[in-house]
Amino acid sequence: MTDTAPDSGRKKIPGTVRQKQKGYVALRLHAVGGEFTSVQMRAIAGVAETYGRGRLHLSTRQGIEIHWVPVSDIEPAARELEAAGVAMGADGPRVRIITACPGAETCRWGIFDTKKVARELDRLYFAREAPYKFKIAVTGCPNNCAKATENDIGVMGAIVPAWDGDACDDCGACEKICPVSAIRKVDERYVVDTALCLNCSRCTSSCPQGAWTVARRGFALWIGGTMGKTPRLADRLDGVIESPEEFYALVERAFAFYRENGRPKERFGRTIDRIGLEVVLQEIAGGD
Repeated sequence: MTDTAPDSGRKKIPGTVRQKQKGYVALRLHAVGGEFTSVQMRAIAGVAETYGRGRLHLSTRQGIEIHWVPVSDIEPAARELEAAGVAMGADGPRVRIITACPGAETCRWGIFDTKKVARELDRLYFAREAPYKFKIAVTGCPNNCAKATENDIGVMGAIVPAWDGDACDDCGACEKICPVSAIRKVDERYVVDTALCLNCSRCTSSCPQGAWTVARRGFALWIGGTMGKTPRLADRLDGVIESPEEFYALVERAFAFYRENGRPKERFGRTIDRIGLEVVLQEIAGGD
């Protein structure tokens, strides 16, 4: 399917994607972090029954698509969805649905409230124009369930651990559980190799004596990830960003840099490759 207007004589409604079958579209619905209420789900199902073929497609960006909607029924279907609090999604060269994992609300590994951050990013960026499609993902920890490293901007929970020798009983569990072997015992102390540490919460969440604590908590910010025909994993800005204000300022600088320097139909990662990673990181992290 393409993101072109389904009918040249009809004003394009956002989130309508032309099917290969003439006269039909898919309605792409807006979500934030894959969240829909039961009331919204019933309304979506009703619209699919009335205007489509009673089937729903769960998109890879945690949204819902209703296929087989006739072009003539786009407007009444959209009105029914809007009445139930379901907005249309985005297509074309714009910021798409912000995805998110469950985060700290329900996940034992979650470092922060992913849905809260996703809602704020949605408020700030959803459907804003860009040189090409732009994708944002929010993941609660380096387990990376929401694939932050595969998005134009990826937000990942991050902690800096600290060892409390008084609480430690020298069981050695931390050495075994660290996924990158960043923890080792040196001269009766357990230390972290910061060059290897992923800033995950595995040690602080799993130590049976609570000897590993969170010294600092915040975000890791990734830029320039994309999948598609030529995948590119994102690059990480240095450090753990503790201040929410600093975090949102960095996201804005990254998005503004892409809008100013990206070429039409060029993903952010390709802009970074063309200009040079060090230059881009300096522009974003250096601020003014």
